[in-house]
Amino acid sequence: MTRPSPRIALYPGSFDPITRGHIKLISRALTIFDRIIIGIAINISKQPMFSFEERVAFIEDAFPDMPVEVTPLDGLLVHEAQRLHCNAILRGLRSGTDFDYEFRMTSMNSSLNQDIETVFLMSDPADTFISSSLIKEVARFQGDITPFVTPKVADALLHKFSESV
Repeated sequence: MTRPSPRIALYPGSFDPITRGHIKLISRALTIFDRIIIGIAINISKQPMFSFEERVAFIEDAFPDMPVEVTPLDGLLVHEAQRLHCNAILRGLRSGTDFDYEFRMTSMNSSLNQDIETVFLMSDPADTFISSSLIKEVARFQGDITPFVTPKVADALLHKFSESV
């Protein structure tokens, strides 16, 4: 009897920084997939607040002893998924606006490589408003972000914004 291939999903994003919404989605996905590869997009058109290394550290802190790994992504998503031997691309949906964008991306990815499925998980309803950019905005004005990020991320954001004052 042949052993089935491991189910590996690539979860791409900027994760600048990772939020509790991301963490919950990845935790749920680990009940479906054997391993999740978190791909941090290296996008030269955007200037992230945190370095690649800092974002990796935040993710590793959130998933100790879990089948999660982190890698940079720099190219077409389906090519990266193929290179990493992933069966699926994992995407989170918070709203209908997300779905419209993701539907177009999934259609393009499928036309480029039909062997890689896209799997959508809906965000926890309590997390539909959470985004990394909103968390940074709240932190910039000294709002309480502790319910939305790990303590390590909260400390790093407080430190970043205290330096700029």
